[in-house]
Amino acid sequence: MAENRGVVYLGQNKVEVQSIDFPKMQNPAGKKIEHAVILKVVSTNICGSDQHMVRGRTTAPTGMVLGHEITGEVIELGSDVEYIKKGDLVTVPFNVACGRCRTCRMQETGVCLNVNPGRAGGAFGYVDMGGWVGGQAEYVMVPYADFNLIPFPDKEQAMSKIKDLTMLSDILPTGFHGAVNAGVGVGSIVYVAGAGPVGLATAASAHVLGAAVVMIGDMNKERLAHAESMGYVPLDLTTSDNLTDLIEKAIGQREVDASIDAVGFEAKAQGKDGEEAPATVLNSLMTITRAAGSIGIPGLYVTEDPGAHDEASKTGNLKMRFGLGWAKSHRFYTGQTPVLKYNRQLMQAILHDRLPIGKIVNATVIPLSEAAQGYADFDKGAAKKFVLDPHGMLGA
Repeated sequence: MAENRGVVYLGQNKVEVQSIDFPKMQNPAGKKIEHAVILKVVSTNICGSDQHMVRGRTTAPTGMVLGHEITGEVIELGSDVEYIKKGDLVTVPFNVACGRCRTCRMQETGVCLNVNPGRAGGAFGYVDMGGWVGGQAEYVMVPYADFNLIPFPDKEQAMSKIKDLTMLSDILPTGFHGAVNAGVGVGSIVYVAGAGPVGLATAASAHVLGAAVVMIGDMNKERLAHAESMGYVPLDLTTSDNLTDLIEKAIGQREVDASIDAVGFEAKAQGKDGEEAPATVLNSLMTITRAAGSIGIPGLYVTEDPGAHDEASKTGNLKMRFGLGWAKSHRFYTGQTPVLKYNRQLMQAILHDRLPIGKIVNATVIPLSEAAQGYADFDKGAAKKFVLDPHGMLGA
């Protein structure tokens, strides 16, 4: 049997590339799946959501193979696969979805009802998402292949844009989902909380959707400098504890049309001290978003956070000023992004040079063997999106 290596979570702040089992066409319970493929992983990315687990902020078990952002080449087909072909280069949504249940039929693949016995929704290499083996590896199995996978129409063209197309598995559709659900359109004034890769993907999506101004707030000066170089208005949250004042200083008005939370539950309070405050972003967005506006929340929130600083947050309870949002008739959109709803149109935007997302998020290719260092650098706030290259196929 062929060998395989993958990035394994070994406990708080520790990951290691180890030998792992070569993928089998079966679900985590051991049941055979014929509607599946095995991929040679061409690219797989380190995500901020992975960092939550590695920091020990979830109930992720040790020994888990990480990775939910996957692009790969089909090398083996299950007997029930009809339309995906061997040799196809495909983008893999991070959602594991059956394609048959009520929510999948509604294009809500982030909450598939059949792939996770514990709750709605499945994902590769992620805690509480069904136990599916992750794709930060040389090879991975993808179930329900005809439904989930989208082949790139021209393999050579796709490889020439692989640093852009690798973002289709998660962060680009996640950012787009946040912007769409926040109601971003032509002429919108937009605020994005967080200048990490998802925040930058959100900002890029807002521009594609026609926003007039896109502001990004963060405390990381390196990330803010990169955001500014990409054409977005940076707001340094360490300079004031009042987001409304910063927005007024930037654009001459105190409210925005649409706002998006690209931070999630490990948020820190605005200002110089920056103490952890899980609901601070949500509360600030209710303050700055206009009446009858919308707030997109693609940032991750968890049901259990063992590393939380207060007891309520350990079970996902946040101190939200929800009455303010109610009084302003805000609409809140939360949850895992249903990637299949967006990634075909976003693929076309990339292939036709409308969306240079690799440049926008500063995609940085490293070999699989350097994954642990990539995690460490990303955790320190590097203004980069690390792309793992398991087989040395991405070049310089």
